[in-house]
Amino acid sequence: MHSIRFALAAVAGALVLPGGALAATTVGQLFPSNLDTVPDATQVTGLHVSLPTPDCATQVSDCLDVASLDQLDGFNIQPRLTIPFSAPIDPKTISSSTIFLVGPTGQKIGINQVVLSSDLKTVYAESDQQLAQDTRYLLVVTTGVRDANGDAVGASTFRHDLNFGQTKDPALKAYRKSILDMLPLAGPVDLAAASVFTTQSITAISEKIRAQLTGSDVDFALGTRGERTVFPAATTPLITVSHQLGISSFAGPSPMFAPSSPLFAGIGTVAFGTYESPDYENAQGVIPAVGTRTGVPEVQSTNALEFTLWEPAGTAPAGGWPTVIFGHGFTDTKDGAPVAVAGTLARSGLATIAINVVGHGGGPNGTYTAVTSHGAVTLPDGGRAVDQNGDGTFDSTEGVNAIGPANGLISNRDGLRQTTIDLMQLVKVLQGGVDVDGDGTPDLSTSRVYYAGQSFGGIYGVQLLGLDPDIRAGVANVPGGPIIEIARLSPSFRALVTLSLASRVPSLLNGPFPVAPPAWGFTENMPLRNLPPVIATPDQVAIQQVIEDSEWVEQAANPAAYAPYLTQPVIIQFARGDETVPNPTTSAILRAGHLASRATLFRNDLAFATVPGYNVKNPHTFLTNIDPTKTPAAVPFAFAAQQQIATFLASDGATTIDPDGSGPYFETPTSMVPEDLAYLP
Repeated sequence: MHSIRFALAAVAGALVLPGGALAATTVGQLFPSNLDTVPDATQVTGLHVSLPTPDCATQVSDCLDVASLDQLDGFNIQPRLTIPFSAPIDPKTISSSTIFLVGPTGQKIGINQVVLSSDLKTVYAESDQQLAQDTRYLLVVTTGVRDANGDAVGASTFRHDLNFGQTKDPALKAYRKSILDMLPLAGPVDLAAASVFTTQSITAISEKIRAQLTGSDVDFALGTRGERTVFPAATTPLITVSHQLGISSFAGPSPMFAPSSPLFAGIGTVAFGTYESPDYENAQGVIPAVGTRTGVPEVQSTNALEFTLWEPAGTAPAGGWPTVIFGHGFTDTKDGAPVAVAGTLARSGLATIAINVVGHGGGPNGTYTAVTSHGAVTLPDGGRAVDQNGDGTFDSTEGVNAIGPANGLISNRDGLRQTTIDLMQLVKVLQGGVDVDGDGTPDLSTSRVYYAGQSFGGIYGVQLLGLDPDIRAGVANVPGGPIIEIARLSPSFRALVTLSLASRVPSLLNGPFPVAPPAWGFTENMPLRNLPPVIATPDQVAIQQVIEDSEWVEQAANPAAYAPYLTQPVIIQFARGDETVPNPTTSAILRAGHLASRATLFRNDLAFATVPGYNVKNPHTFLTNIDPTKTPAAVPFAFAAQQQIATFLASDGATTIDPDGSGPYFETPTSMVPEDLAYLP
C-alpha cells in the first residue's frame, strides 16, 4: 500500500521535494498528508480519507482495506509516518530532532518505534505521543537527515514552491495554505520536506448515540412460567447455569451462586432482569458509517438484554444501594468475573450488576435454574453468541467480531462500541429507578453509579468512562490497547493475527512453518518503544502496514483513544509481565491519559520470586484468582485487589488504598510505565 501512496509524489512533488539539483538525495511524498483526503462537510474534520485504490484484481485485501479507511474522517491519532528518500540514508541520523510533528499550539512531538526498509530508502516511525482527535498537525523532515555518504538531504525549495500561482488546482492551493499557516509553528529549521494532516475524530459518533439513549423499563419476571426472578439468598440455596454450546448442546449445570460459600458472604439478593437496548450493529457486526458532524446513527434493531444483579444483605441506605456495573473479559461471561467480585463489593455496601458482552455467554437458549423453597425456577441466561459461521456451535466470543471480507480491519471494534452503548443505556436505566423487590420504590441508587471491569471489561470500560460522565468513578483492571497490538504481542492471541494474515489475498504469512510459537507463522519485526531502529524486509513492511491500518480503523474502540477524556476518579490496575494484555498496551493508556499517578501495579515478578507456593507466570487474572484448590498462594492478592476496588467505589472515588499496605507486591501509584514485556521464563 505504501507504493500506492507514493504515486502522488509525481503529481505533488513540487510541494515537498527539495530541488534535485541541490542534493543527490531527495525526499518523496510524506504520509500522512491531507493530499490523501477530499473535502466532506458532513464530517467533524471537514474531510474524509481518500487513498489511491490498488489493483483490486490482484491486491484484493488491500483494496478492501482502502475502502474501510476511506470511510474515516481523518488519519490515525497514533500515526505511522512514512518518509521515502531517493537514495539510502544513514539510520543514525533518524531521530526526534530530524523528524518530528508540530501541533496546533506549536508543541513538538518526536518519533518512536523506527523501522527502515531493507534498501534504507524509506523510514517508518510512530509518533511518540498519541495525538488529539480531529486536529491538524505538521510533519517536518529536516536536513539533519544524512544520506549513506554523510551528505545532508538537500535544502528544500519548499517556500518557493508554495508561492501563489504555482498551481491552478484549488485543492493543492488549499493544501499549500495549510502548510504555510503551520510552518511558523516549527520555528527556525532547515526544512527538507513537510506535510499537513488531520487526525480522525474518535468520540463523535458515540456521543451522538449516547444523546439518543432514553433508558428502558426493567422486567424481573423472567421465569419460564412467568415467575419473578428475584431470589433472597436466605431461601435460595443454589443457582446453577447451563450455557448453550451448540444448536442442541448445552454445558452441564454448574453452580453460579450458593449462599453457603464464603465467597458470597454479604450478598442478600440475587436478581435477574431485562432491559431494552438499541442495537446499532447490522447483520455483519458493523455500525454503519455516517458523517461525524451531520450524520445521524440509525438503530438497526432492539435487544432485550438480561442482567444479573447482586444486592448486599441488610437495609439499603437512603436513596438505594450504590451500584457497580461490572464488565467481564474476552471469552468470559457475566457468570465469571462479576461473580468472583460481587461478594467483596457487597461487603462494602455496593450492589453489582452485569450483562454479557456482545457475542459472549453462549447461545440464546442457555438457562439458569434457581432452587427455592417453592420449587425450581428456570429462566434464560442471556447468552449473546451468534452462529456467524453456520457450523452449529456457539464459540465463546462468536458475534463480537465483524464478518465478511470487506470488514476485515474492523474486527471487534463495533462489538466493543455496541457493548459500551448497552452499558450507557444501563446507566440510563439505573438513573430511571430500579425497583427490585416490587414495593414501588427504587432499591438501587439513581445517582451513585460506578464501573469496574476486567481485561476486555477494562478495555470497553475505559471507553465507557470516557463517554459517560454520569458514572461517578471507575476501575479498569488489566486493560490495554489498541486491540491489534494486544494480539500481536500476546502469546494468548498472536495466533489470531496468523489467521487474519493467512486469510488475506494474497496471504501475508512469511513463515516459519509449521505455525507455532514464538513466530506463529509470521515475522513482522516491529520494535517496542524506546528501542533502536530496525531494518525490515518488504514482506515484514507489508505486515506492519496491515497492523497499522487495523489500529487506524479500530481507534474508535481503543481505550487509549478515550483515556484523555476521563473526568471522574479512576484506578488502572495491571500486573507486571501480563501475557494476555501485555504491559506496553496498558502503558499506552497510562501515557495517553496521564494516568500513571492513578495506576496500581501488581508485582507478579516479585510474588513469583519470593512467595512460597506462588507459581503464577501469567498474572492476567490476578483479580479473580480466588480458587484455593488451584492457586492458593494467589488468593490473598486477588481479594486485596478486589478490596481496593470496593474501598475506592464505596468512598465515591475519594479513597485509594494500597492493596497490601506497606508490602512490596502492589505499587500504588506505580513506579513504572513499562514498555517491555517482562514475561517470566
